[in-house]
Amino acid sequence: QLQLVESGGGLVQSGGSLRLSCAPASGFILSLDYYAIGWFRQAPGKEREGVSCISRRGNTEYAESVKGRFTISRDNAKNTIFLEINNVKPEDTAVYYCAADRNRNMCGMAESLYDHWGQGTHVTVSS
Repeated sequence: QLQLVESGGGLVQSGGSLRLSCAPASGFILSLDYYAIGWFRQAPGKEREGVSCISRRGNTEYAESVKGRFTISRDNAKNTIFLEINNVKPEDTAVYYCAADRNRNMCGMAESLYDHWGQGTHVTVSS
């Protein structure tokens, strides 16, 4: 069973940048190349929403609210998926989750597509 671990969250000032990472838990040796990966976030008091995803072939999608500021990428050598967030805004404050789907060639931002989830990493943006 694939387990994912997110990292890179923390407190950041509005206008700053940060990079979130998603990697398999220690001991899991299968490459994330075989998975489409999605990033989701849940802000306080709100439902979880998809923000970006990357397919096994490297195709990417972004929610309209984050286009131009978020960049998703793969580092195959590190077996890690990154989500870079630039010009962070207070409304980016949320718990960020990554999730993996091995069943499809393309990615999507519906939660139901994903079978494996991480525990999340907190991002707090101060104004």
